[in-house]
Amino acid sequence: MEFREGLTFDDVLLVPKYSDITSRSQVDLGTRLSRNISINMPLISANMDTVTESAMAVTMAREGGIGIIHRFLTMQEQVDEVLKVKRSGSVVIENPYTISPEQTVHDAAAYAEDKGVSGLLVAGPDSKLVGILTERDMEFEEDTSRPVRDLMTKDVVTAGPDIGPGEARRLMHKNRIEKLPLVDGSGTIRGLITSKDITDLENYPGASKDSKGRPLVGAAVGVKDDFMERTDMLLGAGADVIVVDIAHGHSENALSAVRHIKKGFPSCELIAGNVATARGAEDLIKAGVDAVKTGVGSGSICITRVVTGSGVPQLTAVMDCAKVGRDNDIPVISDGGTRTSGDATKALAAGASSVMVGSMLGGTDESPGSVLTKNGKRFKVYRGMASLGASLGRRSKSPGFSMDDDLNDYVAEGVEAMVPYKGSVNDILKQLTGGIRSGLSYCGAHTIPQMQKNAEFIKMSGAGFAESQPHVFS
Repeated sequence: MEFREGLTFDDVLLVPKYSDITSRSQVDLGTRLSRNISINMPLISANMDTVTESAMAVTMAREGGIGIIHRFLTMQEQVDEVLKVKRSGSVVIENPYTISPEQTVHDAAAYAEDKGVSGLLVAGPDSKLVGILTERDMEFEEDTSRPVRDLMTKDVVTAGPDIGPGEARRLMHKNRIEKLPLVDGSGTIRGLITSKDITDLENYPGASKDSKGRPLVGAAVGVKDDFMERTDMLLGAGADVIVVDIAHGHSENALSAVRHIKKGFPSCELIAGNVATARGAEDLIKAGVDAVKTGVGSGSICITRVVTGSGVPQLTAVMDCAKVGRDNDIPVISDGGTRTSGDATKALAAGASSVMVGSMLGGTDESPGSVLTKNGKRFKVYRGMASLGASLGRRSKSPGFSMDDDLNDYVAEGVEAMVPYKGSVNDILKQLTGGIRSGLSYCGAHTIPQMQKNAEFIKMSGAGFAESQPHVFS
């Protein structure tokens, strides 16, 4: 048997090249996520239940990347997470939340809290606007059984559906209001603009947006049971891309799911994986994917290689898959093994169009889960989606689950860990993108495609790796 050599990020360095870049701001990090979707930052937050729900996805889109909502929710819960992202940054909210004037203040407060909004439009018959109810209207109200019509603001400043952002901004400033309902000539509600939407438009000029100006967001589905119905609901909620999520993407289960989704939803932008070989990428592309997710066993809390003995070192996997991707004009996503901005730069130089990150984003304010305190230090849970806890969590939601199930039936390929609390993910993203920009400049490249063309790798020894690390001697 002939043995190939597989390399990962720590085995190589990028050879520095002449650069005419005088500032990192001259570097463009725009890239392709999939066949028809582009993003402004080559980073994707992983579809893990301790990494990406709506809060993370909103932040990723605002910074120019994209988040993939994990699939370990009920269908409606996952749909709601997608809707929260879409509503978080649209210039015009097309279907604003409304409430009837006859409902109680208690109902209104509970509904607003559930939807994460600070106010509701009050709609009468045929969706006619009759008022608006804000947090200020409900503040200090002790009798929450009172009907909404008693507290709502009835004299509402409105605008037509075709108003532009600039004119809306001036109108809201003039009237000192935070919400501007849009109504047609008959008084029917046609949309809503909020001051936050206008501010976000100005504060995040590089945000990743869809054709309606809403944040881009993806959502993951499995390969069994409800994946077709789930895909239908997620696309209906506005998901821009669907990710077929399976540990072993070069399998009939994955290929069959891809074919079914593409047949049922031909215009769906579809990512699938994970694979680690050129043949795996080729088979997924033939099945109809619009991007290939690459990486088996390289994640920080993945133990697939330990449990199964299978995998390919990540740099080699990316290079092999990227060649097939280039031949078919299909982007490749590097998923796993990224611990630093240097690793991300190497993955991009090796041919990946973008990099999916998980562990670096876990433990942040935007990741799901509560902050726990132990010995005066703060932590959050981070776990692989093939860990025992995640597997039991999924199984517990399935019909027929019993607490008497034999734990030997579960073979974990991931672990769980307590990671230090890290604060806002924005700070991490700034460090990552800053490092990647510098990495491009060292390769003499202004863009990711230019770096991929110019990149030259050099293999290094263990001593070379040690030399690369900080080494201060007293």
